[in-house]
Amino acid sequence: MSTLRQALATVAAALSLAACDPQQSPESAQTPSGAIDAAQDVLNRGSIAQLDPLFEQAAREFNVPADLLKAVSFSETRWQMVHGQEEFEGMPAAHGLMALRGEAIVRGAALAGVSAEQVRMDAASNIRAAAALLSSYAEELKVDRKDLGAWAPAVARLSGIGNTDAQAEYVHKQVYGTLRSGVVADTADGKVLASIMPTPVEAKFALPSVHAMAAGPDYAASIWRPSPNYNDRPASPGIKMIVIHTCEGIYSGCWGWLVNPDAGVSAHYVVSDTGEVSQLVAEANRAWHVGATYDCTLNGSTDCTALNGLSVNHFAVGIEHAGYASQATFPDAQIDSSAKLSCDIARDRGIPRDSYHIVAHGRLQPATRTDPGPNWPWSTYLSKINAACGELIIDSNNANNDTSKGYIEVSANWTSSTNVTNYYGTGYFVAPTQAVSDPATFYFYLSAAATKTIDAWWTAGTDRSTTTPFIVYSGTGSTKLATVNVNQQLNGGKWNTLGTYSFPAGWNKVQVSRWTVSGFQVVADAIRVK
Repeated sequence: MSTLRQALATVAAALSLAACDPQQSPESAQTPSGAIDAAQDVLNRGSIAQLDPLFEQAAREFNVPADLLKAVSFSETRWQMVHGQEEFEGMPAAHGLMALRGEAIVRGAALAGVSAEQVRMDAASNIRAAAALLSSYAEELKVDRKDLGAWAPAVARLSGIGNTDAQAEYVHKQVYGTLRSGVVADTADGKVLASIMPTPVEAKFALPSVHAMAAGPDYAASIWRPSPNYNDRPASPGIKMIVIHTCEGIYSGCWGWLVNPDAGVSAHYVVSDTGEVSQLVAEANRAWHVGATYDCTLNGSTDCTALNGLSVNHFAVGIEHAGYASQATFPDAQIDSSAKLSCDIARDRGIPRDSYHIVAHGRLQPATRTDPGPNWPWSTYLSKINAACGELIIDSNNANNDTSKGYIEVSANWTSSTNVTNYYGTGYFVAPTQAVSDPATFYFYLSAAATKTIDAWWTAGTDRSTTTPFIVYSGTGSTKLATVNVNQQLNGGKWNTLGTYSFPAGWNKVQVSRWTVSGFQVVADAIRVK
């Protein structure tokens, strides 16, 4: 039996992450208050902090298996009370523990004798509406209610998924896979939120087609599920960014919709909550995943000259992720898998692995989108991308660093700035040249002695020093390996190689010194160890 500690109990605290999240514009940092209120309501009203009684009561009322209701809910939302947003035109937003949408909310509310608003916002009403719908489908399909496997066609209908392969994946792998493996979710104080005991059951439903399991053309670890919804990518400016989305729904429903020729939308990839990856569109082609032209002022004034006014789809690769912008946490398996995928794309396409080139959908289209939401773990995600590519990047903002592997130290004489564009991450430090020992120090940790190449990133300007000293040390003492003087009036906004050196195990350092020709500025932005 797998064990999952859900973060519903910390959903309010998670909102604080938005304040320091470099990916969130003021608009995209907002999580709908109804979603948070509903989630808190589940936890704060005594016995409702345990969801099992709600599922069991609805199951008895509408004569459906309680564990089946729980498995559907876990597959859809991982037992989180979501308040979905529109991600794809034509697909209504999902709501509640059961992720009911559109007409299903209206019909389920009528069958359960509650309002549509109650179904959207109240946990008990949401479960009852889903149970009532499932029961009505069982009646129409003449399901043997005592046979758990026989409920599969009713489950498929409740999902709202139209694609037959996606239906089969959802039924066999997600809902009935959850029934077979079992799952327990605890609240933060150790109480059981909900649980399913493992049940050896097989769905009485058609299996997915074998032809869908070929590898994707650009990413060998993906499954090729081709979508017809694409066109030719313009030759210029090429692939410059990766855009991170949430599906506002489950994995199979997501790719099932995006391969529908009537949907009019697509993405290059979809990543499941368990880490499976589907490729839908070749990277060389233009998928239809962002409904906006590029406004560089929304993205740290990055790439204004080359990209401003172009459709984002011209130059971006889109990665959808199963889940919701309003959810409190994202599974480790999903983040790890997505990071490996982003590394592969960025490495092959020469995309900088920073927060302005691997960017939130909500940042680029803030008027109508918020995904992937305030709780997407950006710092961890970018660190994992770099680790997957075999590199360690130390940014000038320690919030973007895994400080167990690397960090920066500066005195109060260094000023944090974003005045000059094309910086790495979220900004840089700048200080005037002076005959004084007051460096910016980048520390990095190696688990074993190794030979590494050191690259540096800076922002270029006419006031920059043409002899900025980068001093490379073996260890953290005074054993100097090299002093490399660089012209920071040139080669800004990209990696510049300082050299290759042998380092001992443990902490080492690279310093940006102020001690050079007076009358200029020196910049400490980021270093890369590879």
